[in-house]
Amino acid sequence: MSIKLIAIDIDGTLLNSGHQLTEEVNEAIQQAKKQGIKIVLSTGRPLAGIQTLLQQLELFSGEDFAITYNGSLVQNTETKETVSSFNLTYDDYLEIDLLARKLNLHLHTESEDTIYTSNRDISPYTVHEAHLVNMPIKYRTQEEMSQDIFYIKMMLIDDPKLIDAAIPLIPENYKKRFTIVKSTPFFLEIMNKEAQKGTALKRLAEHLGIQPSEVMAIGDNENDLSMIQYAGLGVAMENAVEIVKTHADTVTLSNDAHGVAEAIKRYALK
Repeated sequence: MSIKLIAIDIDGTLLNSGHQLTEEVNEAIQQAKKQGIKIVLSTGRPLAGIQTLLQQLELFSGEDFAITYNGSLVQNTETKETVSSFNLTYDDYLEIDLLARKLNLHLHTESEDTIYTSNRDISPYTVHEAHLVNMPIKYRTQEEMSQDIFYIKMMLIDDPKLIDAAIPLIPENYKKRFTIVKSTPFFLEIMNKEAQKGTALKRLAEHLGIQPSEVMAIGDNENDLSMIQYAGLGVAMENAVEIVKTHADTVTLSNDAHGVAEAIKRYALK
């Protein structure tokens, strides 16, 4: 069966190590679009954080969609119409904030348009995230946070060695009740249990009337694993972490060798 939808992770996959979209990758994506293949960016970033890429790839047709916040939201890129949404509650926020304090890790919380942190000495990783996703940072104590905030995801953020040391200390009930994935060595993301790229991709494919066998997913990190397992053709980058390579159907070239373009040309273009 031919490929009708390609879901592509951004960092470490679509972009090279210089965080650039290469001409080779852009050209392959444009060729796929001309053949009627739907291109869907699937990322941990919010919609506001991928506007430049959407413009570069011309994914604003009104029939284009993006999977954002690691599957917490699926939205139309032009109208902002929501196809799928999974969020955290205020009680979840309080519980995860307490966990971060017990683990002695920095934490920030993201809504659709703001990053909140209760760390008076704002972590440089929070500053990095704010720059990456193009959102403002607001310092708020736990008492100042409101039940009216739309809590999308929370992120334990710190030196990779501190993150790795803390993961085994997270109680099992947290792992059962939330989706917890590492998106970079210094970001451990905590979301609604249903919020995964795979679940979001499934909902979008069903919305579009596309079968799993007609879907290709390309990624490199742990947060891409669920969509790679869902897709009829799961593709790991050569620079992917080992668990992603193990579960993928095939491995393409690295992000510095235009691996996305290679996968599209080999498996999707007629």
